[in-house]
Amino acid sequence: MKNRIKKMSDDLLWIFYPTLCAACDRPLLMGEECLCTFCKYYLPRTHFHLQSINPVAKHFWGKVPIQAATSYYYFSKGEKVQRLIHKLKYKDRKDVGMYIGQLMGSDIKDSPFPKPDIVVPVPLHEKKLKLRGYNQSDFIAEGFAKSMNAVFEPQMIYRNRETETQTRKHRFDRYMNMDNVFSINKELAASDKNILLIDDVITTGSTLISCAEALLEIPGTKLSIASIACA
Repeated sequence: MKNRIKKMSDDLLWIFYPTLCAACDRPLLMGEECLCTFCKYYLPRTHFHLQSINPVAKHFWGKVPIQAATSYYYFSKGEKVQRLIHKLKYKDRKDVGMYIGQLMGSDIKDSPFPKPDIVVPVPLHEKKLKLRGYNQSDFIAEGFAKSMNAVFEPQMIYRNRETETQTRKHRFDRYMNMDNVFSINKELAASDKNILLIDDVITTGSTLISCAEALLEIPGTKLSIASIACA
């Protein structure tokens, strides 16, 4: 009886206060989570995890030695993927990060993409973390690690200085802005592991290159990179 009453209460709540799709803002149907079925299947996926040579991997050629790199979606201004990431970063939609992280991990699990032992998110500086209240990449990485049965380690690297915003900087200035920004937490650094580094969006890759350089100081590390989207 109690279960029936609870279900009726949940149904009424859904009717008057429906949860909206994070990409298109349409009400979700019963059983849908975070994304409506249409967006889940028709958002612009890259399938780069199936290609060892792809546009994201090329960002890192000759700059940092990684095993592989991928992004789940293509990013276009004003489109659904941008809306999705905006809600994750600025609207407290942590569930978006967890959900997309799990989708990405599930797709990669049965592909040639290297399987990680440890999943590490790109960290925010403590001032930005305090201002925003959370690091969006933590939730992407946690969702990914959960789907891949890997270790989620959000504190393996940290920012040792605050940087200026990368917005409106030219490519070379972005690299200079991120030079020697990250350091390893030696107490958590595990040698001889496959590590996956996670971010939300890849543009020039300068932030990820700086993170990668720090992680590759750990002996025996094999590193891959993934993100929700690439511009």
